Amino acid sequence: MSANILLTRIDNRLVHGQVGVTWTKSIGANLILVANDEAASNPLQQKLMSTTADSSGAGIRFFSLEKTIKIINRAADRQKIFIVVKTPEDARKLVEGGVPIREINVGNMHFSQGKKEVTKKVYVDENDIKSLLFLSNSGIDVYIEDYPGDKKFPVNENLFK
Repeated sequence: MSANILLTRIDNRLVHGQVGVTWTKSIGANLILVANDEAASNPLQQKLMSTTADSSGAGIRFFSLEKTIKIINRAADRQKIFIVVKTPEDARKLVEGGVPIREINVGNMHFSQGKKEVTKKVYVDENDIKSLLFLSNSGIDVYIEDYPGDKKFPVNENLFK
């Protein structure tokens, strides 16, 4: 029996208004799982994200990537899980660790030195591209979509040409 993971989102802001409310409600999640080593050990970050989650009516948990991999398959059937990670590398680590992810939404990946624009909100470097293509080539539905119902850009080799 595998965990009921509705969607995984890559967003370098993790949980904020748009993710906490719009995406959570749109997919019908009742648990937001923030899989991020830093957030898992940062009470202030957790407090801010919990406030956002409260307004969506969903529960929220903060786990390191390793803890997520270890316990995800112990999730109860009633838990409709929305996983949020910070980077494509984090998503890849979860998949390589056996987390049953079927769909990945690429949200915000801000510009930084050495990154190129894919869409107005998604900037990637070689490492990001490798991880995104690894995920896409693993049979996972990976796409860029800013908010529910927005134009979807499937992630594949053509996207980065």
